[in-house]
Amino acid sequence: MSGPAYNPQPVSGPTYGAQPVSGPTYGGQPTTGGLVPVSGPGEQPIAQIGEIAVTTTMVHTPVGGCPLRGSTWVSQDQWVSSQKTPTWAVVLAIVGFCFLTFFSLLFLLAKETVLSGVVQVTVSNGPFTYVARIPVYNQAQAQHVHNQVNYARAMAMR
Repeated sequence: MSGPAYNPQPVSGPTYGAQPVSGPTYGGQPTTGGLVPVSGPGEQPIAQIGEIAVTTTMVHTPVGGCPLRGSTWVSQDQWVSSQKTPTWAVVLAIVGFCFLTFFSLLFLLAKETVLSGVVQVTVSNGPFTYVARIPVYNQAQAQHVHNQVNYARAMAMR
């Protein structure tokens, strides 16, 4: 029993030839932009670090990919602290303005420190280097990114 032949071209619309692949070539195998694995048809990401996807054999970024084996991983925190007036102080100042006109404005002097920042993750292998900046809003999120980088670093040494 023979079925219809598989045709990789679109069913409708114009027919396009093979599209060029950008990025470096490792071991005769081209890499692609985006997060499409080229190493194996069923290979699933084992870690997702921002826009970097890590499979068991490859690192995929929006600009290309490189082999996981032998890759170098670096992560760095970049925190910024800022002062802001908390919401409760603004509400008390507005409500209290009706009763204690000038004294209620003292609530606006209350400040709280807000931390925000990014974790910068750099992956490189040979001539390939990619830097991802992952926004974080607390220490737990930053620690999660560092744990993922440590996992990818351990997989790269296999």
